[in-house]
Amino acid sequence: MEVILLKDVEKIGLRGDVVSVARGYARNFLFPRSLAEEATPARVAELQKREAQRARHDAKTADEAQALAKKLGSAELRFEVKSGPTGSLFGSVTPTDIADQLWETQKIRVDRRKIKQDAIKRIGRYQVPIDLFQDVTVEVRTLVVPEGAELPSDEELAAMEAAENPQPEAAAAEAEGPAEIEEILDETPTPATEADEPVAAEAEAEEPDWRADAEAALREE
Repeated sequence: MEVILLKDVEKIGLRGDVVSVARGYARNFLFPRSLAEEATPARVAELQKREAQRARHDAKTADEAQALAKKLGSAELRFEVKSGPTGSLFGSVTPTDIADQLWETQKIRVDRRKIKQDAIKRIGRYQVPIDLFQDVTVEVRTLVVPEGAELPSDEELAAMEAAENPQPEAAAAEAEGPAEIEEILDETPTPATEADEPVAAEAEAEEPDWRADAEAALREE
Protein backbone atom coordinates (compact mmCIF):
# COMPACT_ATOMS: atom_id res chain seq x y z
CA MET A 1 0.00 0.00 0.00
CA GLU A 2 1.06 3.63 -0.48
CA VAL A 3 1.69 5.84 2.53
CA ILE A 4 2.92 9.38 3.18
CA LEU A 5 5.82 9.50 5.59
CA LEU A 6 5.29 11.93 8.46
CA LYS A 7 8.91 11.58 9.63
CA ASP A 8 12.17 10.40 8.11
CA VAL A 9 12.33 6.60 8.25
CA GLU A 10 15.73 5.06 7.62
CA LYS A 11 15.91 2.94 4.44
CA ILE A 12 12.30 3.91 3.64
CA GLY A 13 12.32 7.63 2.84
CA LEU A 14 12.15 11.21 4.05
CA ARG A 15 9.24 13.11 5.56
CA GLY A 16 6.68 13.92 2.89
CA ASP A 17 7.71 11.09 0.57
CA VAL A 18 4.97 8.89 -0.87
CA VAL A 19 6.26 5.33 -0.65
CA SER A 20 4.91 1.85 -1.21
CA VAL A 21 5.21 -0.56 1.73
CA ALA A 22 3.71 -3.85 2.85
CA ARG A 23 0.27 -3.41 4.42
CA GLY A 24 1.31 -5.25 7.58
CA TYR A 25 4.40 -3.07 7.98
CA ALA A 26 2.25 0.05 7.68
CA ARG A 27 -0.44 -1.07 10.10
CA ASN A 28 1.82 -2.71 12.68
CA PHE A 29 4.78 -0.34 12.65
CA LEU A 30 4.41 2.93 10.77
CA PHE A 31 0.86 3.92 11.74
CA PRO A 32 1.06 3.11 15.50
CA ARG A 33 4.27 5.18 15.79
CA SER A 34 2.82 8.11 13.80
CA LEU A 35 5.56 7.68 11.20
CA ALA A 36 3.18 7.62 8.24
CA GLU A 37 -0.41 7.95 7.11
CA GLU A 38 -2.36 6.42 4.27
CA ALA A 39 -1.77 8.18 0.95
CA THR A 40 -5.33 9.17 0.04
CA PRO A 41 -5.83 11.21 -3.18
CA ALA A 42 -6.74 14.31 -1.14
CA ARG A 43 -3.63 14.09 1.05
CA VAL A 44 -1.36 13.50 -1.96
CA ALA A 45 -2.82 16.55 -3.74
CA GLU A 46 -2.28 18.67 -0.62
CA LEU A 47 1.30 17.42 -0.35
CA GLN A 48 2.06 18.24 -3.99
CA LYS A 49 0.72 21.76 -3.52
CA ARG A 50 2.92 22.27 -0.48
CA GLU A 51 5.98 20.96 -2.30
CA ALA A 52 5.34 23.34 -5.19
CA GLN A 53 5.23 26.27 -2.76
CA ARG A 54 8.51 25.23 -1.19
CA ALA A 55 10.14 24.85 -4.61
CA ARG A 56 9.66 28.59 -5.15
CA HIS A 57 12.36 29.18 -2.56
CA ASP A 58 14.96 27.12 -4.44
CA ALA A 59 17.75 29.02 -6.19
CA LYS A 60 16.80 29.60 -9.81
CA THR A 61 20.20 30.85 -11.00
CA ALA A 62 23.84 30.25 -10.17
CA ASP A 63 24.07 33.78 -8.72
CA GLU A 64 21.19 33.11 -6.33
CA ALA A 65 22.81 29.82 -5.32
CA GLN A 66 26.14 31.54 -4.66
CA ALA A 67 24.42 34.09 -2.43
CA LEU A 68 22.75 31.30 -0.45
CA ALA A 69 26.04 29.40 -0.26
CA LYS A 70 27.77 32.45 1.22
CA LYS A 71 25.13 32.79 3.92
CA LEU A 72 25.01 29.08 4.73
CA GLY A 73 28.79 28.83 4.72
CA SER A 74 28.95 31.14 7.73
CA ALA A 75 26.05 29.49 9.57
CA GLU A 76 26.31 26.94 12.35
CA LEU A 77 23.58 24.49 13.30
CA ARG A 78 23.39 22.99 16.77
CA PHE A 79 21.39 19.97 17.88
CA GLU A 80 21.23 18.98 21.54
CA VAL A 81 20.35 15.30 21.70
CA LYS A 82 20.17 12.44 24.16
CA SER A 83 23.17 10.18 23.86
CA GLY A 84 24.90 7.29 25.57
CA PRO A 85 28.31 7.25 27.33
CA THR A 86 30.13 6.38 24.10
CA GLY A 87 28.45 9.13 22.08
CA SER A 88 25.78 7.10 20.28
CA LEU A 89 22.47 8.94 19.92
CA PHE A 90 19.14 7.71 21.19
CA GLY A 91 17.71 8.35 17.74
CA SER A 92 19.33 10.34 14.94
CA VAL A 93 19.62 13.77 13.30
CA THR A 94 18.09 13.42 9.83
CA PRO A 95 18.20 15.55 6.66
CA THR A 96 14.69 16.76 7.48
CA ASP A 97 15.83 17.88 10.94
CA ILE A 98 18.62 19.87 9.28
CA ALA A 99 16.24 21.43 6.73
CA ASP A 100 13.82 22.40 9.52
CA GLN A 101 16.53 24.07 11.57
CA LEU A 102 17.85 25.94 8.54
CA TRP A 103 14.41 27.48 8.17
CA GLU A 104 13.97 28.15 11.89
CA THR A 105 17.38 29.74 12.45
CA GLN A 106 18.38 31.11 9.03
CA LYS A 107 14.99 31.55 7.32
CA ILE A 108 16.39 29.61 4.37
CA ARG A 109 14.31 26.85 2.86
CA VAL A 110 16.30 23.93 1.50
CA ASP A 111 14.84 20.85 -0.13
CA ARG A 112 15.74 18.04 2.28
CA ARG A 113 16.57 15.83 -0.72
CA LYS A 114 19.42 18.18 -1.55
CA ILE A 115 21.03 17.58 1.84
CA LYS A 116 23.64 14.92 1.08
CA GLN A 117 24.09 13.63 4.60
CA ASP A 118 23.05 10.27 5.99
CA ALA A 119 21.26 10.27 9.32
CA ILE A 120 23.74 11.32 12.02
CA LYS A 121 23.90 8.78 14.85
CA ARG A 122 26.79 10.06 16.97
CA ILE A 123 27.64 13.29 18.72
CA GLY A 124 30.33 15.27 16.95
CA ARG A 125 31.23 18.02 14.52
CA TYR A 126 29.99 17.62 10.97
CA GLN A 127 30.25 19.46 7.67
CA VAL A 128 26.89 18.76 6.00
CA PRO A 129 26.98 19.11 2.19
CA ILE A 130 23.98 20.71 0.47
CA ASP A 131 23.49 20.93 -3.29
CA LEU A 132 22.02 24.38 -3.98
CA PHE A 133 22.36 24.46 -7.74
CA GLN A 134 24.31 22.80 -10.52
CA ASP A 135 27.99 22.92 -9.51
CA VAL A 136 27.10 24.96 -6.39
CA THR A 137 27.49 23.03 -3.15
CA VAL A 138 27.97 24.37 0.35
CA GLU A 139 28.98 22.64 3.58
CA VAL A 140 27.14 23.72 6.70
CA ARG A 141 28.91 23.36 10.02
CA THR A 142 26.71 21.23 12.26
CA LEU A 143 27.26 20.39 15.92
CA VAL A 144 25.52 17.40 17.48
CA VAL A 145 25.90 17.94 21.21
CA PRO A 146 24.98 15.71 24.19
CA GLU A 147 21.94 17.08 25.99
CA GLY A 148 22.90 19.32 28.90
CA ALA A 149 26.64 19.05 28.25
CA GLU A 150 29.41 20.43 26.07
CA LEU A 151 30.79 18.71 23.02
CA PRO A 152 34.02 16.79 23.81
CA SER A 153 37.24 17.47 21.91
CA ASP A 154 37.97 15.62 18.68
CA GLU A 155 40.46 13.39 20.52
CA GLU A 156 37.87 12.47 23.15
CA LEU A 157 35.27 11.79 20.45
CA ALA A 158 37.68 9.47 18.64
CA ALA A 159 38.44 7.61 21.89
CA MET A 160 34.71 7.20 22.63
CA GLU A 161 34.06 5.77 19.18
CA ALA A 162 37.06 3.42 19.48
CA ALA A 163 35.77 2.20 22.84
CA GLU A 164 32.42 1.38 21.28
CA ASN A 165 33.88 -0.34 18.20
CA PRO A 166 37.08 -2.19 19.16
CA GLN A 167 36.50 -5.01 16.67
CA PRO A 168 38.26 -3.50 13.62
CA GLU A 169 41.53 -3.18 15.56
CA ALA A 170 41.26 -6.75 16.83
CA ALA A 171 40.56 -7.98 13.33
CA ALA A 172 43.61 -6.11 12.06
CA ALA A 173 45.77 -7.71 14.75
CA GLU A 174 44.49 -11.14 13.82
CA ALA A 175 45.19 -10.44 10.18
CA GLU A 176 48.82 -9.55 10.99
CA GLY A 177 49.39 -12.87 12.81
CA PRO A 178 48.97 -15.21 9.81
CA ALA A 179 51.02 -12.82 7.67
CA GLU A 180 53.95 -13.03 10.08
CA ILE A 181 53.71 -16.83 10.12
CA GLU A 182 53.78 -16.90 6.34
CA GLU A 183 56.92 -14.73 6.33
CA ILE A 184 58.64 -17.13 8.75
CA LEU A 185 57.64 -20.11 6.62
CA ASP A 186 58.99 -18.39 3.52
CA GLU A 187 62.38 -18.02 5.24
CA THR A 188 62.52 -21.65 6.46
CA PRO A 189 64.67 -23.92 4.23
CA THR A 190 62.59 -26.55 2.48
CA PRO A 191 63.63 -30.26 2.53
CA ALA A 192 65.12 -31.77 -0.58
CA THR A 193 62.66 -33.17 -3.05
CA GLU A 194 62.95 -35.80 -5.74
CA ALA A 195 63.72 -33.02 -8.19
CA ASP A 196 66.85 -32.21 -6.16
CA GLU A 197 68.22 -35.83 -6.28
CA PRO A 198 69.95 -35.54 -9.69
CA VAL A 199 71.82 -32.49 -8.43
CA ALA A 200 73.00 -34.40 -5.37
CA ALA A 201 74.10 -37.31 -7.55
CA GLU A 202 76.09 -34.98 -9.76
CA ALA A 203 77.77 -33.49 -6.71
CA GLU A 204 78.83 -36.97 -5.51
CA ALA A 205 80.20 -37.80 -8.93
CA GLU A 206 82.37 -34.70 -8.93
CA GLU A 207 84.05 -35.63 -5.59
CA PRO A 208 87.56 -37.15 -5.95
CA ASP A 209 87.65 -40.98 -5.80
CA TRP A 210 90.15 -41.30 -2.87
CA ARG A 211 89.59 -45.06 -2.51
CA ALA A 212 90.87 -45.70 -6.02
CA ASP A 213 93.94 -43.54 -5.40
CA ALA A 214 94.74 -45.43 -2.19
CA GLU A 215 94.54 -48.85 -3.88
CA ALA A 216 96.84 -47.66 -6.67
CA ALA A 217 99.44 -46.48 -4.13
CA LEU A 218 99.43 -49.90 -2.40
CA ARG A 219 100.01 -51.73 -5.68
CA GLU A 220 102.99 -49.52 -6.44
CA GLU A 221 104.54 -50.42 -3.09
